[in-house]
Amino acid sequence: MNERYVGILGIGSYVPETIVTNFDLEQKMETSDEWIVERTGIRERRIVAKGETTSDLATKAAERALADAGISAAEIDLIIVGTVTPDMMFPSVACLVQQNLKAVNAAAFDLTAVCSGFIYGLVTGSSFIKSGTYKKVLVIGAETLSTIVDWSDRNTAILFGDGAGAVVLGETSPGYGILGVDLGAEGAGGDLLKVPAGGSRMPTTLETITQGFHFIHMDGNEVFKFAIKVMGETVKKALADANLSAKDITCLVPHQANMRIIQSAAKRLGLPLDKVIINVDKYGNTSAASIPIALDEGVKSGRIKQGDIIALAGFGGGLTWGAGIIKWCK
Repeated sequence: MNERYVGILGIGSYVPETIVTNFDLEQKMETSDEWIVERTGIRERRIVAKGETTSDLATKAAERALADAGISAAEIDLIIVGTVTPDMMFPSVACLVQQNLKAVNAAAFDLTAVCSGFIYGLVTGSSFIKSGTYKKVLVIGAETLSTIVDWSDRNTAILFGDGAGAVVLGETSPGYGILGVDLGAEGAGGDLLKVPAGGSRMPTTLETITQGFHFIHMDGNEVFKFAIKVMGETVKKALADANLSAKDITCLVPHQANMRIIQSAAKRLGLPLDKVIINVDKYGNTSAASIPIALDEGVKSGRIKQGDIIALAGFGGGLTWGAGIIKWCK
């Protein structure tokens, strides 16, 4: 059987209209624009309007990706949504998106790898196509993190924003598309970044609500150290899988968590910052949505062109990490 090459046929993203700046946060908590920018590089973030859901953002990003690919929703065989902020426990966001798009021929499921969710989805979706099971797969990263942030906690509230990014995967020309990948997890670090309540370990009660156990809890220093270590390593492993080296990278699209982490990853790979797509200043950390939003901006701005070697890299709660090397085919 001939090897199938799988690439991105279409891409799209969507962010909510409401902008919350660092100056807005100064009115709510003990912080300042200067303090936030110095430590994170974030200047503003997008927040959903009342009644706007994760599936709403995911659907809009998906519609744009389908239009960019020039295919109909009926041609999609599978929808994978990476998210930790679903509309509800079930049905999945992917099923809600399927209904919204009228993608009547698609199977659908959500995937939870937090900020690594899009990379995990990309690898999963491409595997279905490589195996011959499906021909067209829609992979979405979508989050409404503003709904699980404690807005009185300056250590987490300053970091997160809402948004969605989507890609259509399908077969591409030989030598193009996804050339190498790496996925990993370290469950022993799960307590460093979590939402403690709402599951079977700590079901929802009045006490869990009043004690704030349904919000993001994070050991920022330990997560930072983990991210600094793993971001460069995962890209190098994906490059090795593709039989390439860091000098072959045209553009790095990292998870947009923190400017210092992005700078560290670029340094470890020997890349100048002008080879890195950075939008953390505009959107903050949008978890599973951050890589596809940044990738879409890179494509739409002309910074990413056909034949370029693109490195995607992310890390997140779990702990998880992942990277993908793509020869751009659009």
